[in-house]
Amino acid sequence: MWSVPALIFFIAFFHRAAPGIIARELMQEFGVTSATVGLLAATYFYAYAALMIPGGLLIDAFGVRRVVAAGGVVMGLGAVAMGLAGTPRLLFAGRFAVGLGATVTFIGALKIAATWFPASRFGFLSAVTATVGVAGALAATAPLAALVGLVGWRGALGIVGLATLAASALCLRVVRDRPPGDATDAAPAPGLRRILAGAVEILRNRHTWPPFLAFFFLYAAFGNLSLWVVPYLRDVHGLSTERAALWATAPAIPLLVSSPLTGWLSDRVLGRRKLPFVVLVWCSVTLWAVFVLTLGRLPLGGLYALFLGMGAVGSAFVLTWPIGREVNPPHLAGIAVAVVNFGGFLGAALTQGPIGTLLDARWAGAVAGGARVYPVEAYATAFGACAASVLVAGLLSLLLRETHGRNVYAGDSARSGGPAGQPSRRRVSGECGSPRRSS
Repeated sequence: MWSVPALIFFIAFFHRAAPGIIARELMQEFGVTSATVGLLAATYFYAYAALMIPGGLLIDAFGVRRVVAAGGVVMGLGAVAMGLAGTPRLLFAGRFAVGLGATVTFIGALKIAATWFPASRFGFLSAVTATVGVAGALAATAPLAALVGLVGWRGALGIVGLATLAASALCLRVVRDRPPGDATDAAPAPGLRRILAGAVEILRNRHTWPPFLAFFFLYAAFGNLSLWVVPYLRDVHGLSTERAALWATAPAIPLLVSSPLTGWLSDRVLGRRKLPFVVLVWCSVTLWAVFVLTLGRLPLGGLYALFLGMGAVGSAFVLTWPIGREVNPPHLAGIAVAVVNFGGFLGAALTQGPIGTLLDARWAGAVAGGARVYPVEAYATAFGACAASVLVAGLLSLLLRETHGRNVYAGDSARSGGPAGQPSRRRVSGECGSPRRSS
């Protein structure tokens, strides 16, 4: 039940990282600049962010099976349209459709995890689901570069689009929204007024904003790294596209282990959220500073090791979802997670175009095969902006509310005399599903 929606989420994450591999081909084919490629990549995030909260409502109203299958169809058709695009307008339209379809995949996989598995496994399964996405990003590096080498970028997008449509058909055939006899989802979907009131309550909560903004600035940096690392390795270190894509897997590989490990340590060993987040983010700040200060001078072996380290500590982002959930009303947990998640995608959407503009501003006029070649100084400016973004996330991490793995909203509201200090909210579920009293 979980693996099929997770497979479609894998493909969604694949699309998220794919433009970095085909950036040069797009410049050659359409005669565009890095700013345009950055805007194309960001179009995915604009669509994703716009439908994120409505996507959750659709899943609650119509079920994972139908909504995720429909999202996969939209995503697959968008990929096919990109592969057939003869103009930038159709290319952008296809990318927007891919982002729209991808919106429901992560929420759908988490909904299945919450419905089909014991509550005590949800924290771990959410981290594992995020890890599936990381694996999708890995597939959009060396494997995609090899596929592009065989069939071209258009053929590669067409193949991925058809595979997405096949996965959607599989979802519609085999996935069931809940176990037989389970009546937990029998209640009607919450109305729009209730959802809007809940969203306002979450946005008015000052503890919501540190995880929202920390994820915004973290994902802005790592989203741009995944987009521009292959062009950087090609232009500055002289690697072929295939070799550059292989080296570009380094930040993502450690996340396959560090993401679920971070969730497990936070849940089971440390019993803390803020402490591991602060430590990991400030390690990221240090490694990003080393990356920028040694740009173009570090040997490839050292650069690969640095990328591995950046990926390992990049798992901090998986803690933003439980933190956002635990500082808000328990009955609004889904909206709280969606709001925090929205911060990350907004960060990528708003920064990929401007980072491309920074590259264009430092372009020295070199062209190879019809595509711009950027000097190391241009990449220093672009990645320096990313490092500054991680630094801001580090400063914001100091403002996080420590929850110790349990919902603290009721206790905070009771002390402040707020409306949330109601008896029904005094006893809440811990992150691992075990009932605990809020402090």
